Amino acid sequence: MTAPLAQAFAHARAPGKINVFLKVGELMDDGYHDLATAFQAVSLYEDVRAYRAPDFSVTFSGPIDTSSLAVDGSNLAIKAARMLARKTGYRGGVRLEIEKHVPIAGGMGGGSADAAATLLACDALWETDLSRDELLALAAKLGADVPFAMTGGTAIGTGKGDRLSPALAKGTFHWVLAIAEFGMSTPDVYRALDEHRERHAQDIFPAAAQPAVDSEVLQALRAGDARLLADALHNDLQAAALHLAPGLGGILELGEQMGALAGIVSGSGPTVAFLAPDADTALELQVSLSASRLHVLRVTGPVHGARLLHD
Repeated sequence: MTAPLAQAFAHARAPGKINVFLKVGELMDDGYHDLATAFQAVSLYEDVRAYRAPDFSVTFSGPIDTSSLAVDGSNLAIKAARMLARKTGYRGGVRLEIEKHVPIAGGMGGGSADAAATLLACDALWETDLSRDELLALAAKLGADVPFAMTGGTAIGTGKGDRLSPALAKGTFHWVLAIAEFGMSTPDVYRALDEHRERHAQDIFPAAAQPAVDSEVLQALRAGDARLLADALHNDLQAAALHLAPGLGGILELGEQMGALAGIVSGSGPTVAFLAPDADTALELQVSLSASRLHVLRVTGPVHGARLLHD
C-alpha cells in the first residue's frame, strides 16, 4: 500500500470501537480467554503522521491528557513501526506524531487504532508496499483489537478477538459516549471477572469453552434496527468493571433515564456507550448528560477502518 509519490510524511487515520457484544470464555491454562465479540467502528479517530527519521520516536497531542502514555519501545505504535521495519528489512526509523481523540484505557481500542494507523502510515512513508493481508497479519501480532482497527465497519471477533469475519450491517447507529476521567487496566478487569466467577461458581453457569455471538445481535445489525440491538447489547466484562468502578452503574442508569435505548460498558471500560434511536435523540441525550457534568461525545457507526489521508 504505497502512496502515489515519495513524500516527506504520511498521514493515516484509524477509528475507535465499541463492543456491542462481548462474551468471555473460561480462563485457559495460558492465562487468556477465548472471546466472542461484535465490534463496531465509530467516528472517533486517532490521527498518525509519520516522518522519516534515523530512529523511532513518538509524541502525542489532542484534546485529552496524554501525559500517562509511554513514549519508549513499550508504546504499541512504536512496536508496530519496529515490527514493520523488521518484516520488510527497512533500515531507517520514523518520528510518529499522534493526535489522540479516543479515551486512554477507556475500552475503545485507542492504542490499537494508533498501531493500525502506524502500520499504514509507515508502509506508505517507507514505500515497503505490503499487501492488506500482510498488514493484517502484522496487526494480529500486536493485539486483538489492532486487526479490527485496520478493517473497521462491523465484524465478529473470535479466538482472542483477533480472528475477524465481517458482519452484515445496515444503516447508521447513533451513540453517545460518557467518557470517564480515569482509565481501567484491561488485565485488572479480566482478573476481577475470573474472581467473580470463582466466588459465585455455585450460582452461575460455567463459562463456555468456545463462546459465540448471539444470533439476536447479528439480526439487529443486519436489519439496522437500533431497538433490536439495544435489547441484544451484552458485555461479560461489565459486572467486573462495575465492581472496580461502582460509579459507572449510576451513569448507566442516568443515560437510560434520559432517553437512551440502552447503555453498555465498552470493552473493559470505563467508557459507557449509550445507544440512541436516531440522531435527534442522540443530540438531546448529549445535551442532558453534559448538563449533568459528564464528559460526553456523540458518534456514529459503523465507519471505515484505517486509511491514508492526503494533507
